[in-house]
This record gives sequence, structure tokens and C-alpha cells, in this order.
Amino acid sequence: MHELSIALSIVDLAAEEADRRGVKVNAVHLRLGPLAGVVKDALLFSYDLACEGTPLDKSRLIIEEVPVVVHCSRCETDREPISMQDLRCSVCGDPTYEIVQGREMEIVALEVE
Repeated sequence: MHELSIALSIVDLAAEEADRRGVKVNAVHLRLGPLAGVVKDALLFSYDLACEGTPLDKSRLIIEEVPVVVHCSRCETDREPISMQDLRCSVCGDPTYEIVQGREMEIVALEVE
């Protein structure tokens, strides 16, 4: 389960930032796209394990799920594809090869006190 190693990294980064600023972390906000290769529920479970015995113990991991967005060269705009298995423009049906959004796995904020 690689989600545990990801959770450990998140906890390390957040703890380092909290220590640098002299604050306590109550929550970590994470943006997560479906193409990041991470199972949300496994990451949430792993996060709780990773926090035990650290300054982030009892903190929450808040995940914002980000949709896949592709760029359609025919329509010259960004939009969600027909499906995850069918990366074609949902309006004109052209195949799209440029993924604009959906691979994210980034810490975007810390709730601190």
C-alpha cells in the first residue's frame, strides 16, 4: 500500500512547516486528482496511522477531489472528458491528448492554531 508512504510524507512536510512556524496543525488540505494513482479511502486511513505519535496526532486530512480536465484543440477550450476511460471532448467528441488537470496530489493549506 503506497498510500502509507504518501501519508508519512504528508505528515513529515506538515510537521516540518508547523515546527518552523511554531504552530499546531489541526488539518491538512490536499487536492487529489483521479489520475494521481492514489486511493482516497486508503490515504485517509493511512494518514490516521501516520499521525500517531507525531505533532499531527488527531489532525484531519481534508481531501478536495479534482476532476480530470482535458484541452480540446478543436473547440479550443478545456473541459471534462466523456469519461476516465474515454478521453474525448464531451462536446465535439474529438480525442484529446492534453490533460490539463487531474494528476494533482498537492498540499494546498494547513489549518493551524
